[in-house]
Amino acid sequence: MNKYYYDLHIHSCLSPCGDDDNTPNNIAGMASLCGLNIVALTDHNTSKNCPAFFTACKKYGIIAVAGMELTTAEDIHVICLFPTLQSAMDFDTYIYKRRILIKNREDIFGKQQILDGEDNIIGTEENLLINATSVSLEEAPKIVNEYGGVCYPAHIDKSANGIISILGTYPDSPKFNFAELHDKANQDEYGKKYGINNFLFSSDAHYLTAIKDKENSFLLCDEPYSSDNVRKNLIDFLKGDTV
Repeated sequence: MNKYYYDLHIHSCLSPCGDDDNTPNNIAGMASLCGLNIVALTDHNTSKNCPAFFTACKKYGIIAVAGMELTTAEDIHVICLFPTLQSAMDFDTYIYKRRILIKNREDIFGKQQILDGEDNIIGTEENLLINATSVSLEEAPKIVNEYGGVCYPAHIDKSANGIISILGTYPDSPKFNFAELHDKANQDEYGKKYGINNFLFSSDAHYLTAIKDKENSFLLCDEPYSSDNVRKNLIDFLKGDTV
């Protein structure tokens, strides 16, 4: 078992609310400077910058995780993480069919840029990424699991798009093994009030300066070592499986 410092909630310049400087290489470089070992890219309702992110992280010796911040039909944000890049891209293809397609207004919402591994712009997402999909909160875990991934509610202590602020409580169903807090200081309060035992703490960074120095970590089995094996064991851990 070895300690891995993580940040599992970061946005790139593909998210309209993400800064243009949040390119895959800049994120990987900042994560390296912060001493992180495992980093997930979780753009709103898309994983299309994950291939470039995997290329960038390899240069810096960081284990990349392909993910997405899904907006459910109830307007709740849910972090979805996958054991392989391909499974995330397959999930991306599925979610595209469940998105409500509204043309993006760059002058209002911001750019939605798709980059390659060298941070060259290779495309843009024409339709707005931050609006709700047709995927309900109840069905989200089952669908994500079908693609080999795991999901959990994002920033439950935020007033915007948090599961508690939307529903007024933390529901018994669907069951989530973890919940994400934006502010670690809220751990005791939310744990006692809502009966939550397992928390994750990530930056939800939309700017490079919001990526935090290493603080939060997992103990993961990594023998025989490979980034693929560590990534798989991370997903198994988040699912509640023994690794």
